[in-house]
Amino acid sequence: MKKFLRLITFLVMLVPFVAKAQILEPVQWTVETEKLNKNEYNIVFKAEIEDGWHLYSQNTPFGGPMPLYFEFIDTLGIERQGGVAEPKAIVHYSDIFEIDEHFFEKEAVFTQRVKLLDDAATVTGVITGQTCKESCIQLEYEFEVQLGEPAVVKDADTKKAGSESLLALIIEAIIWGFAALMTPCVFPMIPMTVSFFLHGDESKAVGRFKAIMYYVFIVGLYTLPIAAIIMITWIFGGDSVTADIFNWISTSWVTNILFFVVFMVFAASFFGAFELTLPNSWVNKTDSKTSSSKGLGGVFFMALTLVLVSFACTGPIVGTVLIKSTSGEVWTPIITMMVFAMAFGLPFALCALFPSLLQNMPKSGGWLNSVKVVLGFVEIALGFKFLSVADQTYHWGLLDREVYLAIWIVCFSLLGLYLLGKIKFSHDSDVKHLSVFRLILCIVVFTFVVYMIPGMWGAPLKALSGYLPPQQTMDFDLNRINQENATKVINYVDAKMANVAVRAEQMEENIEKVATSVLCEEPKYADIFHLPHGLKGYYVYEQALACAKAQNKPIYIDFTGHGCVNCREMEANVWSDPRVLEMLRNDYVIVALYVDDKTKLPESEWIIGADGKEKKSIGRVNADFQISKFNTNAQPYYCLMGHNGELLVDPRAYDLDKDAFVNFLKQGIENFNNGVSIRNIYE
Repeated sequence: MKKFLRLITFLVMLVPFVAKAQILEPVQWTVETEKLNKNEYNIVFKAEIEDGWHLYSQNTPFGGPMPLYFEFIDTLGIERQGGVAEPKAIVHYSDIFEIDEHFFEKEAVFTQRVKLLDDAATVTGVITGQTCKESCIQLEYEFEVQLGEPAVVKDADTKKAGSESLLALIIEAIIWGFAALMTPCVFPMIPMTVSFFLHGDESKAVGRFKAIMYYVFIVGLYTLPIAAIIMITWIFGGDSVTADIFNWISTSWVTNILFFVVFMVFAASFFGAFELTLPNSWVNKTDSKTSSSKGLGGVFFMALTLVLVSFACTGPIVGTVLIKSTSGEVWTPIITMMVFAMAFGLPFALCALFPSLLQNMPKSGGWLNSVKVVLGFVEIALGFKFLSVADQTYHWGLLDREVYLAIWIVCFSLLGLYLLGKIKFSHDSDVKHLSVFRLILCIVVFTFVVYMIPGMWGAPLKALSGYLPPQQTMDFDLNRINQENATKVINYVDAKMANVAVRAEQMEENIEKVATSVLCEEPKYADIFHLPHGLKGYYVYEQALACAKAQNKPIYIDFTGHGCVNCREMEANVWSDPRVLEMLRNDYVIVALYVDDKTKLPESEWIIGADGKEKKSIGRVNADFQISKFNTNAQPYYCLMGHNGELLVDPRAYDLDKDAFVNFLKQGIENFNNGVSIRNIYE
């Protein structure tokens, strides 16, 4: 009986630790297969999400929480058909990240369609992502499925979850297609089309047939080369290779810098620095074929002439359309390009069908030069987006938010002055008076400039959040400075109203404390990690431990993540409290351990984790440290520790109670000074 009572007592003593530190699994995955026909299957990933938790989508924008990612490792014997389809996500604007978050609640089903190349195949992979509630957790689920075994054919919903995004791309392609008509390289081709079809001596039926074929040739000449490249890649490398190529195109510094340079070259050409055209021999040879060929041959070469001559203006537009559609889908770029070509070629088809009705169109001239210059300014603004992507991805630090905004403000201000006639290029006509349309454009442009100006001092500019670098890249953020200095100002006013002398002495004491709270050495990875509110600390536990011993201070461990929403809320609402800031700044050595960072470590720093797997990145090593030593995988998670691995107080998670957090920090300092601890993480 005594042994039984001792066992019960021991288990009761363990309850607080089990309740406060545990491995959370709010998302449960199941993987099944559906046979569609003889050699095609759906791999179905079903996520059961606990109440109150959010699972972030694959389409979560850059700069926010970690998006869901399906990595297929062993795909021998299968061929993926498109990307992983997902259901319609909940979209909610995040004030913290200033983006639209995409996430799921309760349940979400994802589908990957595959083609079986052999009699049977084994598919393995890993699902990574992030789920948040009061804490955020990094997901990692390994899966393995068998294909080729007898299965019951089920009714599968093969409708693409991304149909809405495809529709948006199609609408954008149509707009760009019609907009291309007004470029200076394209508009002069309309009279040529009218002239070509006006002087034909064939019957109306033959003329209409040729006009229709003219339209078909235009669409084909724009679409088929792109389709051929994509299909060759798909045939020889599979859909996963195509997806990898598109992913590389959209994220690699090589392609982004190339696109940036191309846009700058086109902008210079539009400003009149030089004439950007295809070799004359190509165009002349094609044009001669148009004149000498009869029947459909002449119509084809007429269409080819249009495509070649218009390339100087449609090139960047075509590039923009294609870049927008590089989501990993095989058919999306082809469909998008075809829609663009159909919209672009439609006015020319109408000219070919009804040439006599279109002889009175406005002649090309000065107004087209103005369109050319306006396009030049737009090219500069859009081009810097590519440079920004490369800059953020590789941490170059070239385009901070305010630098990027300054470029746009100057660019669109110059555009407004040009529209007013205050700036003139060599090929421009004199602006004798301001038309109503030009005045409206000036108002729109200068309104846009005025809207951007507050962003130089930290205004969020939510309408441009998808184009601007993240807010935290700003060197001078008035909002952040106000938050940091508001308390100082209030204290200063209180000192004046109460007792200036006493408050001055207190301020001197605080200054002395701050002076002693310097770091022992330069923090490792300080070039990629930063603490909020101007706090100083480390990003490697061993480095923080050495400094804590040198300064005889306890350690404040912050398990956090780049995409952790609740971590940012704690920093903004709790860390900003002057009582918390004072203790963090003066009484603790801070170490922030990011569990989702992808920076690869040198091989000498790789570890074998508690699960027996090799950890090669900063995030994986930190996550393993949290799980193995604290038996939890949730963020934010705050631990106060001594110099020998002893926990001073029970760790805390997400809780916006400022007073409770202040008491948490005070208790940690008191226990450290008195040699009190609750347990040792190394025992």
